[in-house]
Amino acid sequence: MGKASILVVEDDADIQQLVSYNLIKSGFNVTCADSGEEALEILEQEQVDLIILDLMLPGRNGMEVCTLLREKPGSVQPPIIMLTAKSEEDDIVSGLACGADDYVTKPFSPRVLIARVQALLRREQEKILTEQRSDDKDTISVHAIIIHRGRHEVLVAGKQVHLTATEFTILEQLATRPGWVYTRQQIIDKIRGYDYLITPRAVDVQIFGLRKKLGETGHCIETVRGIGYRLQEG
Repeated sequence: MGKASILVVEDDADIQQLVSYNLIKSGFNVTCADSGEEALEILEQEQVDLIILDLMLPGRNGMEVCTLLREKPGSVQPPIIMLTAKSEEDDIVSGLACGADDYVTKPFSPRVLIARVQALLRREQEKILTEQRSDDKDTISVHAIIIHRGRHEVLVAGKQVHLTATEFTILEQLATRPGWVYTRQQIIDKIRGYDYLITPRAVDVQIFGLRKKLGETGHCIETVRGIGYRLQEG
């Protein structure tokens, strides 16, 4: 397998250089963009494996860029790590809600950032391997929802619904055992795969977005007060 390609979207030259240096040192190919508009132009021309995205950019900010990418139908959906000085809980919740897969605040440790990049790329590689091994057992059908793990595809009433990697993982977890209640911490553990500092409120935001994308079928995701969430039994 060749080197993974990382797009770094950062207007601060010093931080851009620091991130790029450490990524290249770790064996990645790196492309840089100084603005949201430049990032979108690059993504129209090149395929990247992961995006490191600053929030406070000239022109289109990071939130806008992330939202545009996640709402673009039929597009390749690389993982997105937001790297930003905005560290308030509301900022983190907003970043994850608009489609980011991870959120790293400044000042940051380059080693930790590289570890986050590697973890997300491993998760993407596991999806590819799953797709290569996929068969009928990789399909979950419940209510009007069909989930194909191998293709990382969700159909609702026969219509494809575009989910972020995090939303897909949550839906898959709930649909694997309809009627089973999952706590917010269990959902966090499934998404991240390792100890991760994230608030239960962020999980609530992800569930809200998932319900919205599923339309009427989203009502099948029930809130179990004081515990977590479950998908109604079919």
